[in-house]
Amino acid sequence: MSAIVFPPSLPALALLLWVVCEAIVGMSAGEKCVYLDSAQHLDAVGLSQDGDVVIGALFNVYILPEMLDLGFTKEPNLQPCSDFQESPVQWAQAVVFAVEEINRNPALLPGIRLGYRIMDSCTRHPFSLRAALSMISGGNGTCETTRPVKLIIGDSSSTQCIILSKTLSPLHVPMISYLATCACLSNRREYPNFFRTIPSDAYQARTMAQMAKRFGWTWVGAVVADNDYGLLAVQVFLEETKGTGICLAFVKTLFRERLAKDVDRAVLAVKASSARVILVFAWYVDVEVFLTELVRRNVTDRQFLASEIWSTSGRLLSNPQLYTIAQGTLGVAIRSAPIPGFEKHLQQLHPSRYPQDTLLRVLWEKTFGCSPLWNSSAGSQSSLPPCRGTESLEGVQNGVTDVSNLRVTYNVYLAVYAAAYALHSLLACTSPDDSGPSTTPGCSSPDNITTDQLLEHLKLVNFTTQLGEKFYFQDGETPAVYDLVNWQRGPGGTLQYIPIGRVEGSQLIINESAISWPGNSEKVPVSVCTTPCPPGTRKAIKKGLPVCCFDCLPCAEGEFSNITGSSECFHCPPEFWSNSLRTACIPREVEYLSFNETMGITLTTVAVTGAMTTAAVAVVFVYHRQTPIVKANNSELSFMLLLSLKLCFLCSLIFVGQPSFWSCRVQQAAFGISFVLCISCILVKTIVVLVAFRSSRPGSAALMKWFGPGQQRGSVLFFTSVQVIICAVWLSLSPPLPQRNFGIQGSKVILECMVGSVVGFSLVLGYIGLLAAVCFLLAFFARKLPDNFNEAKFITFSMLIFCAVWIGFVPAYVSSPGKYSVAVEVFAILASSFGLLVCIFVPKCYIILLRPENNTKKFLMGKPQ
Repeated sequence: MSAIVFPPSLPALALLLWVVCEAIVGMSAGEKCVYLDSAQHLDAVGLSQDGDVVIGALFNVYILPEMLDLGFTKEPNLQPCSDFQESPVQWAQAVVFAVEEINRNPALLPGIRLGYRIMDSCTRHPFSLRAALSMISGGNGTCETTRPVKLIIGDSSSTQCIILSKTLSPLHVPMISYLATCACLSNRREYPNFFRTIPSDAYQARTMAQMAKRFGWTWVGAVVADNDYGLLAVQVFLEETKGTGICLAFVKTLFRERLAKDVDRAVLAVKASSARVILVFAWYVDVEVFLTELVRRNVTDRQFLASEIWSTSGRLLSNPQLYTIAQGTLGVAIRSAPIPGFEKHLQQLHPSRYPQDTLLRVLWEKTFGCSPLWNSSAGSQSSLPPCRGTESLEGVQNGVTDVSNLRVTYNVYLAVYAAAYALHSLLACTSPDDSGPSTTPGCSSPDNITTDQLLEHLKLVNFTTQLGEKFYFQDGETPAVYDLVNWQRGPGGTLQYIPIGRVEGSQLIINESAISWPGNSEKVPVSVCTTPCPPGTRKAIKKGLPVCCFDCLPCAEGEFSNITGSSECFHCPPEFWSNSLRTACIPREVEYLSFNETMGITLTTVAVTGAMTTAAVAVVFVYHRQTPIVKANNSELSFMLLLSLKLCFLCSLIFVGQPSFWSCRVQQAAFGISFVLCISCILVKTIVVLVAFRSSRPGSAALMKWFGPGQQRGSVLFFTSVQVIICAVWLSLSPPLPQRNFGIQGSKVILECMVGSVVGFSLVLGYIGLLAAVCFLLAFFARKLPDNFNEAKFITFSMLIFCAVWIGFVPAYVSSPGKYSVAVEVFAILASSFGLLVCIFVPKCYIILLRPENNTKKFLMGKPQ
């Protein structure tokens, strides 16, 4: 129920009003007792029963006619209320039934007769306060005093409870409300004497937040009353959904004094928003206007979440205009529980049994259209014909006799029992903290009961109901228990609410199969600002918009998301890579220069061809080994050079295939040694050419003796040994090893041989380059020697090609990714090998095979034949 805020001076004003009331109703010797009309209304409407201890109760039986349309915010006046409501009569009878049941129970309040005094609060603050003060002071409207009540059950409105609590708190008078739900009343410092048997609004707001989470509604609109009831509910809803991805699309308030304008704004917001779920916390009269306007503007297909104040409203359920738009509404309702024997009690009600019950007399007149005969002698001014006395409520269906869903009635019933158990604890002489029997004299006498004692015992009430439920107060609150209802089409197309679940504390229990969604759909409505991002994408918040509104961005390569609505993408493990949809990680493809692929096959073919060609040249040279062109310039060096070239071609094959521990170690060493052997042979051959030319000059014959075949072989062995030593040191200290490279190509893992020591690899290449450079310079200087077949000229060309290839190799090798770097090195080996083979041996083979007539010593020496 809604609440408004009152100034701190209200208790003082209320006490002043109490004094005035007591002055009005007070009676002393020689004074005449006079009552105001409003006071007469309050004391005349109600029922009472005396007892050893009396409890009071306030119900809004009568309301002003305009309140049916204007609600509680209209400025109250002191005119008598006239519109009779049936439901509060049932609530009042719950007090009567509970008291009679307690008085018959020998185990509860033994020897003590409990009484009650029930009054009408007229749903207005002055009347509620006046009635409460009258009860605690013992005034009864007859200028006589009765036993003051020790506890008040009521009131129904949070606003009235705020006033009563602040007024009665200095007097320590406890009060137990059955319908006041404002979360503000949970403040024990402000309202220390307030208790209630209905959960706070905070719990139903949390329940709605839980339902939004459960059904995936992340984009929710809110239409709430412009008071504590609605605004605090929105605040709790936001707190409960913080960090869950649920947002409020809009919040519109309804204020009674400007209801038409507020409804218009709310309807426009609902119509314009993409939110399909609307949270409604407002008085049922306002809700009816709001829903009717939605129907008029043809705004349909919305899922409403109803607060307890209208979730079971018979007025809305019976309105034919709302049958379509309200069908499927999910509501939080005050929990319903049976009261054993209560139906029989109601059916046996008769004015003859309760002659002082003015509420029952009015009910009889409204139900049967007659006035009870026994009231005519009591001065009844009714214009209705007298009743026959045989009328009975059995078979009558109205707001009093309907016990199918006892909600507020059961709260009233629990409130009476809570009061009885507190009195039982107090009169049994036990201290409120259960520390042992009290030593207070006369503690067992009802006449010695004080309200502050009763207040302390009420805080520790703990009993088990007839239904087996534990009942207790925790800081004035009871455990949150709600029913969840769903508005469905019943027989004849009318609406009815069907229980579909329950809330117990923080536990939400829902039978989803029993829910009828709007439009009789079997699917849960979708209410999102943005459709959840599919797997393979992530959410990217739009700047300036709530977190529920976002873009869906594809995951980057190597990342994945395998759930819907993921806020981030996750990196795949090192050995895996994301698939094309970015929804899962798959093993990376292992890549290396393989014998099975085109590039590997091509390089292998070229290498084998080179080796076979070299072998063929060697065969030709062996066959023609006695010819001058073969014997020229040390044929032994030529055969050694052919062997080294063949090794160069064959060593390239070690680079092809899956890298292993041994292949990585052998390939660089074999490459380095083979090429040094090859360059050493060429270098020695170049030196031989120079020495031979120099020795042909007068006085230089001794040069050839100093650089004969033994020295030539020794030179080749020495140059090669240096490379062997470099490779041995490199392989022993930091050898090349196979390694998986994950950073070159994302979807592939490159299996390659890492050089290990960069210094070692550089020394191997640098030594080859040094020998090649020296050989090139010597050959260049000897290129113009006067021979017809000047081998130094061909060596110059071969070394020029060799140097060009390996100079271009360095940048190409560094910039090539993965297996292509290996292919570049193999290509450089093959290209340089072919360059040496072609430039040095093809001219000789040409003469041997095609120009044998030139294969003479005279021709080679450049002399005429």
